[in-house]
Amino acid sequence: MSGGAKGATRVEGQHRQPLWKAIAAAPGAPTSRDSWAQRVCLACVETMDQVDAAILSLRADPRSEEVLGASDPWAARLAELEYTAGEGPGAEAFDTGSPVLVADLTADQVRWPGFAQTALAAGLGAVFAFPLQFGGIRLGTLELVRRRPGGLTSAETRDAALAADLATAALLRQSREAERAGLEFAPRTVISYQDVHIATGMLAAQLRISLDDAFARLRAHAYSTNRSLLDVAKDVLERRITLEESSE
Repeated sequence: MSGGAKGATRVEGQHRQPLWKAIAAAPGAPTSRDSWAQRVCLACVETMDQVDAAILSLRADPRSEEVLGASDPWAARLAELEYTAGEGPGAEAFDTGSPVLVADLTADQVRWPGFAQTALAAGLGAVFAFPLQFGGIRLGTLELVRRRPGGLTSAETRDAALAADLATAALLRQSREAERAGLEFAPRTVISYQDVHIATGMLAAQLRISLDDAFARLRAHAYSTNRSLLDVAKDVLERRITLEESSE
């Protein structure tokens, strides 16, 4: 490596220091304004020139997801659109365990037509999703997004993958520390889908259908009415809608 290239690498590394510090930091007091995940997302945007927003999510299956961090309200909106559609780069990165790099969502919209239609309307141009995984353990995803089409630089792609690996290690460490303290591991969220889980169970009991069918009915109604799955779930819990007739 030439002296100039080494210098460039050192400068790049220094530029990312706020991100590495945010990931390595302790979760912080519950009363602090920003959670650990929020600080990580904000640091991604601060240190990566080609990134407009970031989302850090825990995932388990298509029904179980919690958004731990979103760098701004637009990012949080995108996370809800993907959860409502039930498809998208984040879901694919989690399912496959491999990064999903989309430099132009318009060109790739056929891969996730339901998500792409609403995300493009919301102003999403490009998205780069990295799985949070350690060995056989897969926790969720780190998604970096842009308003305009365009790829990440090779350095940003490499460091985004490293950030996802370090965030995974940090979450596992936080989980172990909570377990040693006899506490439930319950990281702060910016979007909790707990109401969706409750509404799914409530609908399944009322209509005598499976949880999967109840969830599909919620999702179909949300998509057909252009509303978020979370808003539809709240209407079910408040008995403003019954969904006795399937929207599918």
